[in-house]
Amino acid sequence: MHRFQTLPSVLGLAIAGLIGGISSVFAQQAIPLCQPPNTGEYLLLVVSPTANNQKQLRSALPPELKTITCKYLNETVTRVGGFNKIDDANRWARYVSNIVGLSAIITTRPTTPDVQAVQPQVQRQLQPPQQTQQKVSYNPQALGEGYAVLVDYYNRPEIVNSVQQAVGGNVGFVSYGQRPYLLAVYTTNQSEAYNTLQKLNNGGFVASIVDSRKVILLRSTVRF
Repeated sequence: MHRFQTLPSVLGLAIAGLIGGISSVFAQQAIPLCQPPNTGEYLLLVVSPTANNQKQLRSALPPELKTITCKYLNETVTRVGGFNKIDDANRWARYVSNIVGLSAIITTRPTTPDVQAVQPQVQRQLQPPQQTQQKVSYNPQALGEGYAVLVDYYNRPEIVNSVQQAVGGNVGFVSYGQRPYLLAVYTTNQSEAYNTLQKLNNGGFVASIVDSRKVILLRSTVRF
């Protein structure tokens, strides 16, 4: 009789454990989307796809730096915020690269009120800038090692000329994370990349610095 009384309890515990395990799996998979930076804030997004990457990164960073694991485009990243100066974000990006061996994306939100902020959780149907002279076919090729400064143009190809004026040169067209961007600068010089990002931010553009090896060049020059 004692056996039959304890059997439902055993089954109940087993089912509860199974449900708890399933809930734990779903909880681990439910990675939130990254929130955009505040106005004037420089945001560090460290590419950290595994739990071990995330643990190593958190152990290497001081506790006063707020870190959140989230999704940016198709990447699992650790969001490190609170930088008011690009030099501070640059310094921590170098530290993460040298100490932990992880690559980082730096992005910012312009202070100009009429430009939309970066919101990766919003899906947009973007079209590439159109060439007004002759039709140019795509010739996709991966960029090499270095830094790529990308501008999100929000389906407004007319800003190409403004971006060219801001950087003082031609602007390319690329794909990053299966989304189109304007390529403001591709360089192996870290200082040049960060100076360009700051120029674009001051001009009210939504720009990011990314690992150029993950960028696909579609057109070296675009005009509108």
